[in-house]
Amino acid sequence: MAKQFFANVKSVLSGDTLVLTSQNNPNAERIFSLAFVTGPHLKREGDEPFAFQSRDYLRSLAVGKVVQCTILYTIPTSGKDYGIAQFKDGTQLPDELVKAGWLKVREDAGRKEESEEVLQRLETLRSLEASAKADGKGLWEGVGGIIEVQNDTSSLDVSQWKGKSVDGIVERVLSGDRLLMRLKLSDKKHLQVMTLVAGIRTPTTERVNQSTGQTQPAEEFGNEARAFVEQRLLQRDVKVEIVGTSPQGQLIASVLHPRGSIAEFLLADGLARCNDFHSTLLGSKMAPLRAAEKKAQGAKLRLHKDHVAKEGGGSSSDMIVSKIQGADAIFVRTKTGAEKRINLSSVRGPRTNEPSEAPFRDEAKEYLRKKLIGKHVKVSIDGHRPASDDFEARDVATVTEKGKNINLLLVQDGWCSVIRHRKDDTDRAPNYDELLAAQEKAKEEGKGMWSGKASKAKTYVDVSESVQKAKIQLSTLARQKKVPAIVDFCKAGSRFTILIPREGVKLTMVLAGVRAPRAPRLPQEKGEPFGQEALDLANRRCNQRDCEIDVHDIDKVGGFIGDLYINRESFAKILVEEGLASVHQYSAEKAGNANELLAAEKRAKEGRKGLWQDWDPSQEEVEEETTEPEPVADAAPADKRARDYREVVVTNIDTNGRLKIQEIGKGTSALEVLMNDFKRFHIDAKNNKPLGRAPKAGEFVAAKFSADGQWYRARVRSNDRAAQVAEVVYIDYGNSEKIPWSSLRALDQPQFTTQKLKAQATDAVLSFIQLPTAPDYFHDALGFIAEATDGRTLVASFDFVDAKEGLSYITLFDEKKGGEGGSGTFADSINKDVVANGHALVPKKLKAWERGRASEEVLKKLREVEAQAKADRMGMWEYGDITED
Repeated sequence: MAKQFFANVKSVLSGDTLVLTSQNNPNAERIFSLAFVTGPHLKREGDEPFAFQSRDYLRSLAVGKVVQCTILYTIPTSGKDYGIAQFKDGTQLPDELVKAGWLKVREDAGRKEESEEVLQRLETLRSLEASAKADGKGLWEGVGGIIEVQNDTSSLDVSQWKGKSVDGIVERVLSGDRLLMRLKLSDKKHLQVMTLVAGIRTPTTERVNQSTGQTQPAEEFGNEARAFVEQRLLQRDVKVEIVGTSPQGQLIASVLHPRGSIAEFLLADGLARCNDFHSTLLGSKMAPLRAAEKKAQGAKLRLHKDHVAKEGGGSSSDMIVSKIQGADAIFVRTKTGAEKRINLSSVRGPRTNEPSEAPFRDEAKEYLRKKLIGKHVKVSIDGHRPASDDFEARDVATVTEKGKNINLLLVQDGWCSVIRHRKDDTDRAPNYDELLAAQEKAKEEGKGMWSGKASKAKTYVDVSESVQKAKIQLSTLARQKKVPAIVDFCKAGSRFTILIPREGVKLTMVLAGVRAPRAPRLPQEKGEPFGQEALDLANRRCNQRDCEIDVHDIDKVGGFIGDLYINRESFAKILVEEGLASVHQYSAEKAGNANELLAAEKRAKEGRKGLWQDWDPSQEEVEEETTEPEPVADAAPADKRARDYREVVVTNIDTNGRLKIQEIGKGTSALEVLMNDFKRFHIDAKNNKPLGRAPKAGEFVAAKFSADGQWYRARVRSNDRAAQVAEVVYIDYGNSEKIPWSSLRALDQPQFTTQKLKAQATDAVLSFIQLPTAPDYFHDALGFIAEATDGRTLVASFDFVDAKEGLSYITLFDEKKGGEGGSGTFADSINKDVVANGHALVPKKLKAWERGRASEEVLKKLREVEAQAKADRMGMWEYGDITED
């Protein structure tokens, strides 16, 4: 009697052979062949004609279904069972395949058979075969049954298929993330290769080491992951989205069945972890995989059974960046004033021990310094690194500034690489996949340290190393105003190490006019009172900041004495104002900042700040009484106060009313010599070299003045690239014009640069007066001033110099009227003449420096002159008092 049993169809080997599993024990497998028939077979060296089509027909009928099998006979030598099978819907095998033409009845079938039942079945099969043959079905079609099968990717252009969806069949499951796939590239061409499931890594299964022959046991949950995939995908139709290849040449692809990505299901069941190395291949499709993994971690499923969730999910707070340690580490100051170190999550700056990265360390640090130093940032803590042998305990965080992710910007511009975290390391940036994608793009575009061009290391010569070096550098720096620099280190409240990139020098800077208390050099030392507070203020406001310096002199050890400006504000004034430095009267007067510093010191004293917390004003009353100037009854107080007289010429009047002046005696004689040499240089035909490129705004050039055809020093104000025309300002005379690029030459000759001789034209406005705003009257005023100043040597009283704006407020006297040396009075001034002729008025809102007692008499006289001009209907007053409205 024939043996019958029920089983599940796991897979199909060919059109006539099934792989079955027990319903009670899925690990128990057996091979079952269909009796009396034969079909073409799939072979590695090449499939037989119609082998794939025959097997595929049976695969689509049987895989995953329950069948009732009847064993008709068993081959004693091989133990292989042959019989028939039937599905729940009544479909019988092999009848269905013979009927469809995908199997042939064996010629020797039934020769020794005596059973009537068997002979009847054979007759039925042969009848079905004859019908299929007559209709040209399946194998009986005769032609077109050969499919070319490739077993490697060597001839496959992966880029052609990248991102596209291909129909495929899972032929074999080696592990949860490694599948043998048959990809249907076309009707006549298939690719059968090992494929890695994109985005995940599952535990390994049991395998034999080929070199030693030893069996390596499966990792925990490795066999479960393989069974999970086999049950759902083995010999199923799937969609395959190729994303790339591994370094070993294996395909990497997303495998999708009708219910979704198998990778997501594995992750959600805790049978896989995300594979960071595939992140850049998947891009945005990595996000749902991360979400599935996070869900499994939260539920502590299988691989994540020991997972420990972050407490509170990470904190976020506003802080100020106080110091840049490196491209991936910063110091921040909290609202309470406490300072802490932060490492940027998941990124790493150029490494010292990597020859290809080390040359970029300084550039990367400077990039971050310019982005963050002194800025308000939001710090989101992503994890904590415990202390180790080489490192202290520290937080890792994502830093954003004005909504921009700094970690991401560093990677995008090639100044940081992305750390490859351990699979169980959760202390990482939340946008880790975005960082990996940005790194790949930066590499492709050759940005930053991926450029392959090691930049020349910036070196600074220490000119404070000796007095001799300092003296040489002083001659260069003293001629320049507001030199751009960087505060490299704060040694004390009034002593700094300064870097000047454009000069390539490093120097020690001592603030002029002040003395700050000495700070302790070591923690165990005791400094002067408020010395540490002064140093702390310097660190908070100046350390690693961009600054400007004015150098006046050097001290006996090579330190440079001068002014330091942070955000255009004198730091010496800030220090004094906070009561953390006192004014040194003599040096302050010598530096020219005595008034500003003394006013700041007075405010500090009145506020009882710092050094002045015990200040007694009665001790200084006597001194104040003796130094207070006596009021002058008749003359002009301004004449007494404004002691800074200089000979000047007005070289140009801007359309906004500002004067351009040259000071006679300081640089005009040197300018005359320079211009003679300049003229000879540009007449020489060998120097007739056009700029050869688009000029840059702010660049110093030699420009050919259109009025006389001569060459002058100039600075580019703006550019019209379409017309190839630049607007230039002639720096020694103040006038400007638009000229073609062909009339520009490089100003890179050392003997003609602004380092050799600074620009001679400076900005000035007339003190105590305001020009009219109505266009007609305004142009009349400019015309009057031009006529009064054109071609004349004048004397200017420098009433106030605004160092921040680079603007001088002056009273002009005609030299012929006795203005030089202060012998002229305000009544002789051009300022008064402008008001008297109705071309200016006395401002109602005065500037701070104009509100002093010294200006009261001048303003009183000017208002009298203004009143007379109104009465005489002069200039702007021709129709009456325009201020009454």
